[in-house]
Amino acid sequence: QRATEIARNMVTRWGLSDRLGPLKYSEDEGEVFLGHTVTQHKQMSDETAHVIDEEVRHIIDRNYERAKSILADNMERLHAMADALIQYETIDTEQIKDIMAGRAPRPPEDWDDDVSPGGSDHPADSGEDRMRTPREGPIGGPASEH
Repeated sequence: QRATEIARNMVTRWGLSDRLGPLKYSEDEGEVFLGHTVTQHKQMSDETAHVIDEEVRHIIDRNYERAKSILADNMERLHAMADALIQYETIDTEQIKDIMAGRAPRPPEDWDDDVSPGGSDHPADSGEDRMRTPREGPIGGPASEH
């Protein structure tokens, strides 16, 4: 939806279509009020509207293929980033730089792999018990233990 909105604006508002040129084909929406659409007048021919739709489709299709290609070309990095997110829950610039350089991402600076979820140091505690008792200590821990 958002991609289509941007592509339509590129064509109709910002003049970024080689085929239609640097012309504006849309009205500023302004305030929306009851009956607004009833009072709007047709500003373009059916042929122009069809060309606009074709241009929007062309932009969407071209960039969809480009995005797929970027993801396919960087599949190892994509999986490394997904694995890091599963392990650390969030990653920052340093982890992203590591992944993009082909290195294993280092743990975040405030990462403590020794803290168990729920603040309990008793391995016999069940997950159900941890759910009922209030958390103590720092929030976090390895995502795999949640």
